[in-house]
Amino acid sequence: MFPWNLFPFNKDMKNKLQHMKPDEIDQFIKGIMGNVMPSQSGGAINPQDVVNHFKSHPTQQGNTLNSSAFETHDSVFVRIPIKDESLLKDLRIYHTANQLMVEHIPERDAKHSITLPAMVKKKGSSAKYKDGILEIKLIKSYDIQYSQIDVTEI
Repeated sequence: MFPWNLFPFNKDMKNKLQHMKPDEIDQFIKGIMGNVMPSQSGGAINPQDVVNHFKSHPTQQGNTLNSSAFETHDSVFVRIPIKDESLLKDLRIYHTANQLMVEHIPERDAKHSITLPAMVKKKGSSAKYKDGILEIKLIKSYDIQYSQIDVTEI
């Protein structure tokens, strides 16, 4: 259970935060994170690691494929820079509900796997190459399948 009672949110907090500078707010939040997180995990969590975890960064697979994946309201896009257009003839692209696999770029035996930021549908994907960028568009899936499990008495 998360210790919500340790957060100092009260009526005066809004006024206090409005008059603080961004550096003071950053230090304030780091102090709160430092006080709350170690009590739950025995000191194993660094507050800076939590902040860095939520920052956006491009996906990089291995040394050779520098790709970025992002989502919009309806789609997931993966962009891969490819300077040599002749590599496209051997390129193979596959995907599952949460991963994109790219083969034969930049070498014939190269295989890369990119984790997608959201679940995608099996059908409706497309890929376009323009100005040295391969852009793959996948349609988001909103069909979360639930299965009911019956409980029997023993």
